[in-house]
Amino acid sequence: MAQKLLGIDLGGTTVKFGILTLDGQVQEKWAIETNILEDGKHIVPDIVASIKHHLDLYGLTKDDFVGIGMGSPGAVDRQEKTVTGAFNLNWSETQQVGSVIEAEVGIPFAIDNDANVAALGERWVGAGANNPDVVFVTLGTGVGGGVIADGNLIHGVAGAGGEIGHIIVEPENGFDCTCGNKGCLETVASATGIVRLAHQMAESYEGASPIKASLDNGESVTSKDIFEAAQANDSFANSIVDRFTFYLGLATANISNILNPDSVVIGGGVSAAGEFLRSRVEDHFKKYSFPQVRQTTQIKLAQLGNDAGIIGAASLASQFIEA
Repeated sequence: MAQKLLGIDLGGTTVKFGILTLDGQVQEKWAIETNILEDGKHIVPDIVASIKHHLDLYGLTKDDFVGIGMGSPGAVDRQEKTVTGAFNLNWSETQQVGSVIEAEVGIPFAIDNDANVAALGERWVGAGANNPDVVFVTLGTGVGGGVIADGNLIHGVAGAGGEIGHIIVEPENGFDCTCGNKGCLETVASATGIVRLAHQMAESYEGASPIKASLDNGESVTSKDIFEAAQANDSFANSIVDRFTFYLGLATANISNILNPDSVVIGGGVSAAGEFLRSRVEDHFKKYSFPQVRQTTQIKLAQLGNDAGIIGAASLASQFIEA
């Protein structure tokens, strides 16, 4: 009887794979490089070859698996199991993903957007503690997210549900966003956004600060540098972090005032700043949230790190478990 799930986390640089138990424990994991050459035409065949190789390696057959789940960047058609416009994969045209993998490997296949899938992972066995109402915000080079309400991922009519990075937090004097709007959360709360804030705020800051000195000298400064300086009491870095956490707190309060989730889970590279980040976001969140929301919705840090994608992808495959 099939007792395993296979999760795939497709990214622009690596494809991560995991074999999991039905209750979300990772048994095996591996990764391959994403070959995006020639319009990304090698990606799906490489995935198929890697699955076949590892099933042989571990002495497993297709009959051991309930299903395969996958998280992908770009616009995902869950019914057709296709991906369109995943530009970091060189997939501008619509790609047949699910039909090829199912035909080659013989295991049922499900696919969703990568941020949604990471949300499912954190909700299932991470900080969300399998609660039916969880919002996940991922802070990386952009700001992604996923909304799980009453146990279901919110997709919306065009698959754009849960675009947390595009909540407007600075309508008047905001930075231009790649989406065409101005003042989106992504422009100020991503790893690049906090550096953008630093440059903007450095113009009017007067006082000694290693971070300001680095910016004035044209040296490159990262979000990690800013958080470390703030923790070491650099007052300029502290003011940047405060502005950054204000935007994040405002956005999470707005989401929570609509959804009242059990928790808003913050993940992604920037969340490595840990409790220093979480507690300050929570302070702003409390200022802007509705009283009952303030008392019942928690701001938490993600727990699964890089495994959120494979675990969430595997949870997609659990839909194939026969009732």
